[in-house]
Amino acid sequence: MDDASSHSGRRWFITRMAHAGISPKVIMELAGHKQLTTTQRYIDVSDEQKRSAAEVL
Repeated sequence: MDDASSHSGRRWFITRMAHAGISPKVIMELAGHKQLTTTQRYIDVSDEQKRSAAEVL
C-alpha cells in the first residue's frame, strides 16, 4: 500500500457513504468540512455508476 495516506482513507470513507445514499450534508459534517464542494472532491465515481447514469437517458 505505497499510495496509502490519510487522504486516501478519507476518500474511501466519503465515497462509501455517498454510494450508500447518505445525504451529502451529513457526509460533509462527519468529514468536518465547512463547504460541500470540499466533500464532493473526495467522492470517486465508478465506471459502473457512469454507465448506469447513461442508461437512464
